[in-house]
Amino acid sequence: MTLDALRSSALGCTACALSSRRNNVVFGEGDPHSPLVLVGEGPGDNEDRTGRPFVGRAGQLLDKALVEAGLSRETVYICNTVKCRAADWSTGKPQNRPPTEEETSTCRQWLIPQLELIAPKVILCVGAPSAKNLIRKNFAITKERGLYHECAYAKTAIATLHPSYILRQQRPDNDGGFSLLVADIQKAWDTAIRLREKMG
Repeated sequence: MTLDALRSSALGCTACALSSRRNNVVFGEGDPHSPLVLVGEGPGDNEDRTGRPFVGRAGQLLDKALVEAGLSRETVYICNTVKCRAADWSTGKPQNRPPTEEETSTCRQWLIPQLELIAPKVILCVGAPSAKNLIRKNFAITKERGLYHECAYAKTAIATLHPSYILRQQRPDNDGGFSLLVADIQKAWDTAIRLREKMG
């Protein structure tokens, strides 16, 4: 199985109810040979429309953080724990919501092979839901971000604050945690490069 073949299969997935309302499966993008993979929670409205991860306001903040860390989308790989938008349609106008445990579990049929095919040295979990999915269920993002953690799908994993959380926290006198995001990205990348050089 290649990553392209996995993507082709994922594009036709109907394994959970999220498929019924989606516009696009947001599989992932970037350098599949990168030693660093960023894993977020799931696509929102902008991502659902474009089929690309992290392209809304939170994505723009993530792009800015990558640049400040000396990187770009082209030097890492970016994906999400679920590939379709989770939204509440009860009012007629969709509102983003966290994916359910069942939806997250169902989508692991795509996420886990995806990570195994890329075989990153480091996974950077972007936000608590990603960390709870890939590190452990009771992960505490504010206490444990920026630290090394065991992970079954990489040599190590680090978690960082989600850009959407940072946007909500930002004030004129407070960056909302943006500097922490940049520092975590830098740490994850430096560690990934060091591990790649050490392991060949």
